[in-house]
Amino acid sequence: MIGQIAQNPCYKQYGIIAQNSNRRTEPFSFLFLSDGKNNFEKIKNMIEINKNYNESNLETLKRIVDNTIDLTLTSPPYDNLRMYKGFTMDWHTLIKELYRATKQGGVVVWVVGDSTQKGSETGTSFKQALFAMECGFNLHDTMIYQKSTPPLTHNRYEQNFEYMFVWTKGNPNTFNGLREPREYTDNRTKKAFGRNKDNSVDLGYSSKDETRLKRNIWRYFAGGGANDKIASQHPAIFPEALAQDHILSWSNENDLIYDCFMGSGTVAKMSILNKRNWIGSEISSEYCNIIEERIKKAWEEKRKEKDLQAQTLFGNEM
Repeated sequence: MIGQIAQNPCYKQYGIIAQNSNRRTEPFSFLFLSDGKNNFEKIKNMIEINKNYNESNLETLKRIVDNTIDLTLTSPPYDNLRMYKGFTMDWHTLIKELYRATKQGGVVVWVVGDSTQKGSETGTSFKQALFAMECGFNLHDTMIYQKSTPPLTHNRYEQNFEYMFVWTKGNPNTFNGLREPREYTDNRTKKAFGRNKDNSVDLGYSSKDETRLKRNIWRYFAGGGANDKIASQHPAIFPEALAQDHILSWSNENDLIYDCFMGSGTVAKMSILNKRNWIGSEISSEYCNIIEERIKKAWEEKRKEKDLQAQTLFGNEM
């Protein structure tokens, strides 16, 4: 791993000397948690999981050994919002560290937009995606988060989306494709999908299935899904449905999910409810209080669900 990092062009470009790393790279194992009880056996140079850390994400990543994370799902502040509660974001170093810590076949979902400055969009999102590719990630998919937002006054069409870049370390280990209802049923036996390079018609056969694989434009109400006063204390709530859809798509039960900008704790909450392990980083102590409250409620909700399942099972046995 160290040799691979040393040869990586993004590390050479920014002067990282991988040979000087003191991190351990030998195989390791850990026990997963359940019901919020910490049964994790602490091992030297490792990190406790199912926990949010009130610190810089780079500090958290220092304690995560190579090839550990199955899925990173995050939405970083950007452009004029990069001053975050008095803190700045070093996205170059962060992306490099995410590549190191991500498992082979792991995924990073990077939800980001661009601000408009002096009449021009900054294009920072594209710069981040291209840099991730320099570091070794594949740009597996460029998805769109279409959001419902209040109308504003511009001399351009209303901005109502952010990019959801899906970066993979090699081919993704997991893809649980979500499905959606078909908008209509095509009863034709043949239809034209497009044209081939020689300009001939490319014929395909229609499906009469009532559902289809979701397309890569996902629509959510901006900040929606939290439905609680605790989460609304954060200025940019991550939609719960968006977080859940990515967690279900790119990970399996007991996988390890990381959010390097935990914010209001939505990724942690949806990881708990969907039986995933997680780690969070949040540099603002004010937001960490919000996260802790939402985590407690998520574990309570999960326990109630298990109690209901146990009662149902007992009733069936009777």
